[in-house]
Amino acid sequence: MAVNSTPEAPLPVGQVSRLIGGWIDRLGAVWVEGQITQLSRRPGAGVVFLTLRDPSHDISVGVTCYRQVFDSVADVVGEGARVVVHAKPEWYAPRGQLSLRATAIKPVGVGELLARLEQLKKTLAREGLFAAERKKPLPFLPQLIGLVCGRASAAERDVLENARHRWPAVRFEVRNVAVQGVHAVPQVVQAVKELDARDEVDVIVVARGGGSVEDLLPFSDEQLVRAVAACRTPVVSAIGHEPDHPLLDYVADLRASTPTDAAKKVVPDVGEEYERVRQLRDRARRCVAAFVDREERGLAHALARPSIQHPHRMIDDREAEVAALLDRGRRTLRHLLDRADSELTHTHARVVALSPAATLERGYAVLQRDDGHAVRAPGEVAPGQVLRARVSEGEFSVRVDA
Repeated sequence: MAVNSTPEAPLPVGQVSRLIGGWIDRLGAVWVEGQITQLSRRPGAGVVFLTLRDPSHDISVGVTCYRQVFDSVADVVGEGARVVVHAKPEWYAPRGQLSLRATAIKPVGVGELLARLEQLKKTLAREGLFAAERKKPLPFLPQLIGLVCGRASAAERDVLENARHRWPAVRFEVRNVAVQGVHAVPQVVQAVKELDARDEVDVIVVARGGGSVEDLLPFSDEQLVRAVAACRTPVVSAIGHEPDHPLLDYVADLRASTPTDAAKKVVPDVGEEYERVRQLRDRARRCVAAFVDREERGLAHALARPSIQHPHRMIDDREAEVAALLDRGRRTLRHLLDRADSELTHTHARVVALSPAATLERGYAVLQRDDGHAVRAPGEVAPGQVLRARVSEGEFSVRVDA
């Protein structure tokens, strides 16, 4: 319940602390899971002190238990181990400090951890975080690579040396973080987010050189998986643990079997690219040479054609044909004219031979009446009638006698 207080009637610190203790006392005993980060077992002391931390968040709480409670699991539990503790929250009023009084400690076995990871994997898969269509392609030649790895680790050395051996001009932005233990998840998440926020970073590599299932648990943490899924920069998982894949392998855009393999997949080999460029250049040269040869052969074939070698031959042939046709036309016209002239001559001769003038020239005369009609019979004229006589050299009048 809320406590009434005012600036004029404030609550003393002791009362507030006692009220908090009363609220906490009403919580009762709970089962708590976490990772042991600090363990203090003083010789001869009847109480063991340890710190229990949430692996996914920067939250810790102190735990105390009697020595006999811890001795029952001392052989299998140490710093870094995951445990489930049955404890009652306690509030130490003089210092205002919260702690847990443990009455039972149970180690979390590998089988149980794997079962939980499998369940988390199915949940994230149903949300589509592992879908292939979400995978982003890696750039062919990244200008700046973000590397998240342990400080001075073999994984860092393998990635840097192999990448620079393959492409000497490659640049790295390295973030050294804890890759196991309680600080691993928040540090890795923070490093990934920082690198993803930089526009010049083309790809992010999260590398670790393998380890036990417990050591690799940070890379299956839900917080880290969701942070990688939200990245706009392609992420490569290079954890280097073949038997069991951490969930980071499934959400990453590319999985590399080892840090060395990640360097090979992220950066092209300069020697291979030089060889590929040489092969492509040779292939292009062969294609161009073949094209030129083919065109030269086609041009030579075209130039070998008579119409190209003797371009005036066709004109000369046409000229000869025209000349022949012209001569033929002239001969034909001359023949037609000669024949027409001969026919005209013959016709003229016949006309002349048959004309009345020719008859008159032979001494004959034509008698015509006044109306111009020729006299063909004696009965056509009367005595004393004047007729006109037409002869070859002219005409004159005659009178008819009885």
